[in-house]
Amino acid sequence: MAKKSIQDVDVQGKKVLMRVDFNVPLDENQAVTDDRRVRMALPSINSVLNRGGSLILMSHLGRPKDAPDPKFSMKPAADKLAELLGKEVIFATDVVGDDARQKASSLKPGQVLVIENLRFHPGEKKGDAQFAATLAGMADIYCNDAFGTCHRRDASMVAVPKAMGSKPKVVGFLVAKEIQYLSDAIAEPQRPFVAILGGAKVSDKIPVIKNLLGICDKVLIGGAMAYTFSLAQGGQVGDSLVEKDKLELAKELLAAGGDKLMLPVDTHCGDAFQADAKKQVVDAGKIPDGWQGLDIGPRTAGQYAEVVRGAKTVVWNGPMGVFEMPPFDEGTKAVAKAIAESRSTSIIGGGDSAAAIQQLGFADQVSHVSTGGGASLAMLEGQKFEAVELLDDK
Repeated sequence: MAKKSIQDVDVQGKKVLMRVDFNVPLDENQAVTDDRRVRMALPSINSVLNRGGSLILMSHLGRPKDAPDPKFSMKPAADKLAELLGKEVIFATDVVGDDARQKASSLKPGQVLVIENLRFHPGEKKGDAQFAATLAGMADIYCNDAFGTCHRRDASMVAVPKAMGSKPKVVGFLVAKEIQYLSDAIAEPQRPFVAILGGAKVSDKIPVIKNLLGICDKVLIGGAMAYTFSLAQGGQVGDSLVEKDKLELAKELLAAGGDKLMLPVDTHCGDAFQADAKKQVVDAGKIPDGWQGLDIGPRTAGQYAEVVRGAKTVVWNGPMGVFEMPPFDEGTKAVAKAIAESRSTSIIGGGDSAAAIQQLGFADQVSHVSTGGGASLAMLEGQKFEAVELLDDK
């Protein structure tokens, strides 16, 4: 990836406007329950502060309706950042209003300002040029360190770097790492290259499956989307979650995939969607009425683990079953363990796969855990990101 990073620019005495992803979960008392995304931004933040620059940090949080809403305030994230940095973090109570502009203009080297939730302003989702110009006017350098929103065309991602004109526009360390892993994996994978795709819906993964079938040596399918494929092959799926309107598409993918596309050979079923349901393991395509598939079965888990053990590159996006509910976490656990024990370059897509690998304790045994579910999927589809293309080349 030949984009300039924050390390490549002189920040001494300069103000850096950095787009971060502080879209963190909050509890009912507005306390941050998982600070991983704030911690992931620390290397880029510290790079600026340690070299005598000041920072204006901007992010969205949740889905407010283009207007201020106290339960989506960035203040808890700003407080968490202050705690992690061990220093004061200034907070602006608006986005581009008097408070933000005044606090930005009086920033001194080594100081950090967090402005209020970008989505409190209608200009953010609309990609508004005037809104972007006001943000761009606050700083000397723009840095994109928010991989989770790189596939979006929000003002902070696209219109702001455009509005910066000839001022430096660079990536942060987090975005640089994400793009390096994800784009390199697809452009020049070490083989065998294996993709594991799970989750509920085939429709969410159609472009990814199509793209990866052209690149991978094997594509392993798990999660509820396996039942749509099973039904397309004439199997019995009982009360399992299926997308009946996607059966023709599933047939096309099966024809295109041939031997590359691996489907479950057995299924762990329950007679209700609950941990204490009655359970049985049946052959794939033989789920009785009144039962639903909730995980891949043990034979499938064994086959998938065997394929993973022989891989040189593994990309995993989407759990194999209802991993939050034992015993239907066994398939996901088996695949995660095989990835962790393999000698492959292993890339875990964001969202549920990232949550699963963390929860199972294997996060430090894989090469890379992505911070962006939607963005990593878009990259696996082969999409180009305008938010990154706009940044300065090395």
